Amino acid sequence: MNETDTTIDPIAKVNGEAVLTLPEDLYIPPEALEVFLETFQGPLDLLLYLIRKQNIDILDIPIAEITRQYMAYVELMRQVKLELAAEYLVMAATLAEIKSRLLLPRPAELPAEEADPRAELVRRLQEYERFRMAAENIDRLPRVGREVHLVLIESKCEPSQRPQPNVTLTDLLDAFRQVMARAELYRHHRIRLEPLSVRERMTEILTRINAENFTSFESLFDLKEGRLGLVVTFLAILELMKESLIVIVQQEPYDPIHVKAAA
Repeated sequence: MNETDTTIDPIAKVNGEAVLTLPEDLYIPPEALEVFLETFQGPLDLLLYLIRKQNIDILDIPIAEITRQYMAYVELMRQVKLELAAEYLVMAATLAEIKSRLLLPRPAELPAEEADPRAELVRRLQEYERFRMAAENIDRLPRVGREVHLVLIESKCEPSQRPQPNVTLTDLLDAFRQVMARAELYRHHRIRLEPLSVRERMTEILTRINAENFTSFESLFDLKEGRLGLVVTFLAILELMKESLIVIVQQEPYDPIHVKAAA
């Protein structure tokens, strides 16, 4: 680093501005932030972690140093107000007992296994490590076949083959008849405008009648003109009645109807 380089890394950035020093009135309570880097499943897990962390031979455990680190972790859990399991305290007592036995003189006639107070603890640690390794290996296995099992069902039935239908001439004729029936629904009807006018027919009727004599209602229609001509004549008579240009009379019910021009 250059002697003239006085750049200081900012502690944080507030609203885009770098903060280089902590405020003097900043107060952070002890319980504001708690970080747990390691979690253990039990006292043996904690002991194994301490041993592996320092690359200690499990067959030659420095019981005094391990006990000190173990008690420091237990004290830490008490400070952060964690509920300690009873087995952690039992292991602490076991480590204290092993430590005290190592300080006492041992009889020479004892077997080598019984002479070392750490033998039982080493056996438990080795057994726990084997089970832990087995659990980790199982956890790395694929989920399928361990927790999720695929169900395969093999059917012995052979797939059936659907025979192709034989189409006869009668079937073709029936299908064509249905097509023709649907085509009738789309047939167009064109209406042609006839050279007939209601106004012209009104003029024609007025020339055929007068105000002195009655003319038969039926005589005003020409049957040769067809339905369209009859309708035009009838509409012309209605228009003449509407404009009060003709008078229609009938002597009695069901008698012939007569028409004459209005006076």
